[in-house]
Amino acid sequence: MPKQGRQGGGSDTTAPDAPPPTEGLLGPDTPPIGAQTAIPLAPAPMPTDGLLAPAPADQPRSVAEDTLTPEDWRAAGYTPAAGTAISTLQPGAPGDAPWPDRMRTLLRTPMAERPAFERTSRELHPSAAGRNVPRILDLTLRIGELLLASGEAAEDVEAAMLGIAHAYRLDHCEPQVTFTLISISHQPSLTDAPVTADRVVRRRTSDYTRLAAVYRLVADITAEQAGINDAYRRLARIRRNRHPYPIWLLALATGLLAGAATFLVGGRVDGKAWLVFGSAFVAAVLGDRLAALIAGRGLPEFYQFVIGAMPAAAFGIALSFNDLHLRGSVVITGGLFALLPGRAMVAAVQDGLTGFYITAAARLLEVVYLVAGIVIGVMLVLYVGVNFNANLRPDESLAGSADPPLQLAAAMVLTVAFAMLLQTDRRTLPMVVLNSAIGWSTYGVLAYNAEISPIVSTGLAAGLVGLFGQLMARYRYASALPYVTAAIGPLMPGSALYLGMLALAQGHSSAGLVSITRAAAIAMALAIGVNLGGEVARLFLKAPGATDRIAPYLLVPRRAAKRTRGF
Repeated sequence: MPKQGRQGGGSDTTAPDAPPPTEGLLGPDTPPIGAQTAIPLAPAPMPTDGLLAPAPADQPRSVAEDTLTPEDWRAAGYTPAAGTAISTLQPGAPGDAPWPDRMRTLLRTPMAERPAFERTSRELHPSAAGRNVPRILDLTLRIGELLLASGEAAEDVEAAMLGIAHAYRLDHCEPQVTFTLISISHQPSLTDAPVTADRVVRRRTSDYTRLAAVYRLVADITAEQAGINDAYRRLARIRRNRHPYPIWLLALATGLLAGAATFLVGGRVDGKAWLVFGSAFVAAVLGDRLAALIAGRGLPEFYQFVIGAMPAAAFGIALSFNDLHLRGSVVITGGLFALLPGRAMVAAVQDGLTGFYITAAARLLEVVYLVAGIVIGVMLVLYVGVNFNANLRPDESLAGSADPPLQLAAAMVLTVAFAMLLQTDRRTLPMVVLNSAIGWSTYGVLAYNAEISPIVSTGLAAGLVGLFGQLMARYRYASALPYVTAAIGPLMPGSALYLGMLALAQGHSSAGLVSITRAAAIAMALAIGVNLGGEVARLFLKAPGATDRIAPYLLVPRRAAKRTRGF
């Protein structure tokens, strides 16, 4: 077996009787398998005696003195020009384990300590990677942009970028993700100039069908089953694909989500309940269309949330101007479920827990702005209603366990609508609904039967959602976002947020701040639970289809930041 490692620069020659080059993994620059190549070692720019000290001028120069020793290369964090010994390679051929597991291990390992993993038996011409560096980096950035725009955590985006670069023989790469800017730097050796490329993420879309296609593309690339030209073609098809659901169906799904939330927080079925359902349905559809209208005019997303929250609040105030107790508070609470940014909140907490503090801070700030837009839109209407003596009853949005089977059914319907809004693939919907039923049932048992704190109950239920979502994703070798994000929709703190806004509108500032703080605590428990469940699945469970040959590789620990008591 030839030694694996990075060779120095130089020219390559092909035997006269070799066939013409054919397109390989890296494109048309790859020579055919079996071609004879001779790659001389690249001389150093100046004679050196060790890593930094120059050799004396009168000392005779030789090839050995013009290159760094293997010890110097390892100390500097690079592969020696002569390659690495076979004994240092670790088992684990590409594609045997899910690429997130393999790449997170490398990502959390310093560059100087990253092992050189074996590749497939189809060897590539080493100089082909050097000639294709700009194309490889560009493809890596484009795929990373799609993943980040879809809401993936920063660690998963960097793992995908590292996996693509590693598959195309660019081992010395460092990806970097900072919410709106992604970059990657490649430096083959100490004597070669580094190459750095970056890309700005300006538009974010929630399309989990496209996300699943990108995951399959990354899996094929890391398994060395897709050449760079083929990867570009598939990426172009992914970008051109239309959304699986039309706009009119998404508008109806928004109304269905808000209507199902009224049964979830109302907890009863009667004549008034169906009137409340219809009001929430119409208000949510109206708010969605108004937000889409101003979005087409170029207004920022903050104002879209302000406008989108007003119709639900207005319908709730209208229902409260009577003595029939039509539960206007339930309409307002149901409208909040259709607006709360659960995806961004979970991703923000996950980035913070994994050490990506800049990205986490940016995402948390985004969540704060979006929630502030919702609060402003609802508060403007609530102030008007309170001044006109609207009969809003806070206890209407806290029904308790009046009808658990009804609430479970409402939670499942809410999840289906939420998954459709996220453009989740139709074949994934049954698994998402099942995961949601597990989470809501756990919450109901803990909060209502065991009478445990709602914050603790939410965290434990979200942990199960994250665990089972990660299991489903690993079974299908896909992203966990489609299985988790919509499933936590019923656990959103819509009631607590509404109670805080109503108390503030009525002049009870202390009670309002307590309710809003409680809503923030529930949201934090929700995000931490989802992340912890996913980490448990990665730490203790093998990937499906794992063989004994790769078992030592899967046991390689995923390193975390080494930090003790804050220093």
